[in-house]
Amino acid sequence: MRFVPRCTAVAIITLLSACGDKAATNSAPPPATVSVITVAPAAVTLKTELPGRTEASRIAQVRARTAGIVLQRVYKEGGEVKAGEVLFRIDPAQFQASFDSAQAAVAKAEANLAQADLKVKRYKPLIAAQAVSQQEYDDALTAQKQAAADLATTKATRTTAGLTLGYATVTSPISGRVSRALVTEGALVGQGEATPMATVQQLDPIYVTITQSSTEVLKLQRALADGKLKRAGKDQVRVTLVTEDGQPYQQAGKLLFSDVSVDESTGSVSMRAEFPNPDRVLLPGMYVRARLEQGVSEAAITVPQQAIVRTNEGATVLIVGADNKVLSQPVTANANDGNNWIVSAGLKGGERIVVEGFQKAKPGAVVNPQPWKGPVGAAPAGAAGAAVAPAASAK
Repeated sequence: MRFVPRCTAVAIITLLSACGDKAATNSAPPPATVSVITVAPAAVTLKTELPGRTEASRIAQVRARTAGIVLQRVYKEGGEVKAGEVLFRIDPAQFQASFDSAQAAVAKAEANLAQADLKVKRYKPLIAAQAVSQQEYDDALTAQKQAAADLATTKATRTTAGLTLGYATVTSPISGRVSRALVTEGALVGQGEATPMATVQQLDPIYVTITQSSTEVLKLQRALADGKLKRAGKDQVRVTLVTEDGQPYQQAGKLLFSDVSVDESTGSVSMRAEFPNPDRVLLPGMYVRARLEQGVSEAAITVPQQAIVRTNEGATVLIVGADNKVLSQPVTANANDGNNWIVSAGLKGGERIVVEGFQKAKPGAVVNPQPWKGPVGAAPAGAAGAAVAPAASAK
């Protein structure tokens, strides 16, 4: 009689346990949904972002070339001037007097030469008739030559006086933007030295001096020599700029040259790029970031920036296998292409990479992969059926 109730209790407990297991099985959560892309090799132009400083393409220091008192500043400070435009006027009274004196000396020398010429012409037929002596004729010829030499000397003196008089009108040697005046009216300039008066800088086009480490230069040269990269341009390298406020500069430039030596103090190589600057947006001395198209990788694999997970151990991506299981894959990604990282090792192409849903996708878990739609107006470069994303900086 005691055994029957016990058996009944055991049966009831077993039945309830089975029902609980069935309910638990029915309420198991479905696999987490993650967004993935299928990576594929594609041609990518490698861009290197380097620091740089802007500088004027031409700089002219306007100096006083003759001594005198400044009478007038003609130009507007900070404005645009043309080559030959008057900037300052120096008191020309003394120089005008010197020029007039030299002009009078030239006139006197011309008169003396004319008199000597007439005397030689008169003596020439008389010497044949022996009406004058040979000595007198020779003296006339000598006086003619001395008069010609005196005329040449006075003309040179007049030219010098004219140049000095011209220096009293200070003009701009080049076209560009002129600085503030370094002297004022009434100042004595050019007394013993060429006094600086202003500076004119040509800002269109404008130069950008860029520096790149010699190590990176060697890597690029080896990659080009080994055929891993192809040259981005045949003759010139295209360069774009990012200004100090992080905005892209609208005008593209070109690389003019790379220096022939390495700076011993910094271990870097200097390069110069030229940019159009019609609106004078770029001013000398600005800090900018220059992006150079230095090579083309014909079969590069790129993934969106958010697909790369970086830890102290290195960079990894999450791959969804054929059985929809997640596994972690170490990769090497040290260069970027806009919003994407260029993977140089770790991926071969065809892998499904998790882009969104990392919290749900743990290594070993089963997930429900869905195609990544990407941010508005962008898509991952190098992914199957995707377009190249717009450029943005990444480190």
